[in-house]
Amino acid sequence: MTRKPNTTVTSPTSSTSNSTFTTTPSRLTLLWLLISLPLVIWDTLYVLLRPHTMPGGALHYPLWAPYELYGRVDYVYGWKAWNEQNGFTAAQGMMNALETVMYLVYAWGVLGGGNGKGEGRRGATVLLVGFSAAVMTLSKTVLYWLNEYYSGFDNIGHNSTFDLILLWIIPNGAWLVFPSVMI
Repeated sequence: MTRKPNTTVTSPTSSTSNSTFTTTPSRLTLLWLLISLPLVIWDTLYVLLRPHTMPGGALHYPLWAPYELYGRVDYVYGWKAWNEQNGFTAAQGMMNALETVMYLVYAWGVLGGGNGKGEGRRGATVLLVGFSAAVMTLSKTVLYWLNEYYSGFDNIGHNSTFDLILLWIIPNGAWLVFPSVMI
């Protein structure tokens, strides 16, 4: 299987011309951003607006109603972490906000010119920003998983195997797979 590179560098044909850097996002990268950015914005707002977005809060229904279930699956998102003043949830929410801005800068940089690619210094800069955002996403997600492991699965260990796989591993695993592909 031949893998199409995400980045193309065009070299000059003679020593007197200037080289032009060009970066073009893969379709998979664009699809991932199209799906993940709205979800991450939704998640970040849920986290940073707690407790108002939690069950019983003024902003909970209808936009954040699915988090009632997720807060029971992953206590980091539920009342347990909130009542214990666990700062991990808000800290990762702030990192989500930064990553989202970086992904938006990347998307604007490669799509903003109307030709679907970033060129020159701007292209190189936004590629570095997109790469950095993907590394941040992957690192933060690994940290999230390691936090569970080293806490004895304190926040997710109460789930059945089926619920854990369906409601925690698969959805959170996407944030391991797709940033890894982007990197």
